[in-house]
Amino acid sequence: MTQPTGGTHVVAIGGGAFESDGRFGMRPSPLLRYALELTGRDRPRLCVLATALGDPASLIGASYAAFSGRDVQLSHLALFPMPNVDDLRAHVLGQDAVFVGGGSVANLLALWRLHGLDEIFHEAWRAGVVLCGESAGSICWHVGGTTDSFGPTLRPVTNGLGLLPYGNGVHYDGEEQRRPLLQKLVAEGVLPVSYAADNGVGLHYLGTDLERAVSTREGAAAYRVEPDGTGGVRETRIEPLLLS
Repeated sequence: MTQPTGGTHVVAIGGGAFESDGRFGMRPSPLLRYALELTGRDRPRLCVLATALGDPASLIGASYAAFSGRDVQLSHLALFPMPNVDDLRAHVLGQDAVFVGGGSVANLLALWRLHGLDEIFHEAWRAGVVLCGESAGSICWHVGGTTDSFGPTLRPVTNGLGLLPYGNGVHYDGEEQRRPLLQKLVAEGVLPVSYAADNGVGLHYLGTDLERAVSTREGAAAYRVEPDGTGGVRETRIEPLLLS
């Protein structure tokens, strides 16, 4: 189907941006390919960031391997041990899309602010760069969400970039602590109205509105979690468009 390409886009993936290529490597899943289609480019410029895992060379190398032979102009932005590009702003604004991988969203946000990337990403979003990511790379665009950044017992993070005025739940059907904690945080007002995604599901925002949910898994879904007015929450299932 033809996707909208005008305006500002975020594709926030609950999990599953890459999939096995049937051999020994990985390839971009339909969720990530969906995000790239939003650029409207035949050969989009895509920058990947692995800040949330400390910029491991193995992961960055795997990203290049995953896109090898595909119609993508790939680059990466690393902050360890120092930025790998001279001008962070020029590099980000020169992209058609950005993909942010998973890991520690708390560490990611701290480092981005230290290097001024928080303001750069706000500018890039307004300029029409498609912002995409999974797990930590999904939560970061929102007000906050649930995270294991501080240990195996999940805790809230509430200092996201806030491009999207919602909380965010990732791995919603994949980790047992995720759903009850997100519901508790919304009920208590720690997080605002939130959108959550099962593994294999992406949330596509056009501007600050949820345009649609998309999925690679039969039966998986997205959810809107909001206060019910009685001290609890109301969770509304959002049926996603199934991608091939």
